[in-house]
Amino acid sequence: MKNSSGMKKGPKVFVGMSGGVDSSVSAALLKQAEYDVTGVFIKTWSPDWLPCTWREERRDAMRVAAKLKIPLLTLDLEKEYKEGVAEYMIEGYRRGEVPNPDVMCNKIIKFGGFFDFAMRQGADYVATGHYAQIRQEADPARKKPALLAPNHQGAVAIRTAFLLAGSRDSEKDQTYFLWMLGQKQLSHTLFPIGDFKKSEVRRLAKKFDLPVADKKDSQGLCFMGDIDVKDFLKHYIKEKKGDVLSEEGEVIGEHEGSTFYTIGERHGFKINKKTPDDTPYYVVKKDTAKNILVVSNKKSSGEIMKKEILIKDVNWNQGRAPDLSKKLEARIRYRQELQVCRLEEPEKGVYKVIFDADQPAPSSGQSVVFYSKNICLGGGVIL
Repeated sequence: MKNSSGMKKGPKVFVGMSGGVDSSVSAALLKQAEYDVTGVFIKTWSPDWLPCTWREERRDAMRVAAKLKIPLLTLDLEKEYKEGVAEYMIEGYRRGEVPNPDVMCNKIIKFGGFFDFAMRQGADYVATGHYAQIRQEADPARKKPALLAPNHQGAVAIRTAFLLAGSRDSEKDQTYFLWMLGQKQLSHTLFPIGDFKKSEVRRLAKKFDLPVADKKDSQGLCFMGDIDVKDFLKHYIKEKKGDVLSEEGEVIGEHEGSTFYTIGERHGFKINKKTPDDTPYYVVKKDTAKNILVVSNKKSSGEIMKKEILIKDVNWNQGRAPDLSKKLEARIRYRQELQVCRLEEPEKGVYKVIFDADQPAPSSGQSVVFYSKNICLGGGVIL
């Protein structure tokens, strides 16, 4: 296909444009590299009691698209977000878990609804402003290759695996939230800013003279922004006061509802029986069915520290499990230092993660993500 000047267009890429700096610079870099770029603003669900910001965010995306002279589409994924992300989070907390909505947002929205829409429209790739990288390597062992990569003459040359690698900016690396991606998505995805530091992305925004160059980074939940999770949940889960127990079973206080608390938390519950010399109390166990919290002022008590964790819903980015005889590295929360571990599979689909060192406050519903030499291998959800 040729453009109006008679020049042949590059690969067709749909860029998820949120109106923020990262996605805007991603679009600019792709336009500079002569891709055939289309911006897509994704409209998602937001509760009616939160300030409505999507129109303002879309205006910013439109201003960037106009600056770059690229088309901008609006994709309505409100239903998918409400059911697959918001309700997933609410129901998870209702069961006593601590779900990760950002992981589900990537799976259901960015690399679900948006990815599928782009492929239906004939895009070769989707691109986002994630801080991550994708690498390719020959994989002769693969029986069913993810993609047959052409050589320079156009003939099929090698079987290729697409690897999810960490960002050059380790402080911003977002692979922890991308562990549910598979070869289908990785082989058709670009992360244009993955090889840049955040400070460099800011400088690029000014270099490209983007209207959002000085815009603050968004914080908080995917698409919802900086909201207090407990306040959000209280709109959907009724508060129900319950007892706070000591490890000996004595009632020493009260709480607002066990679903609102996580293992290791030290705020939000009331201790009635305490002395001036008491150190802070931590939630070391919770029973959602009985609406009880057990607390201790010893950080090593109860379920706070664990070396072994069971996980489910496991996904391996390369389509197969790593060698279980070798040690891996993993993290159980965003930005945690990587921890050495090994894996066992006691039953099909369920893995036991055995860490070399105790892990603080692993919570049911959270993600464990595995790495080897800066390559994200995949992950699973804590049981």
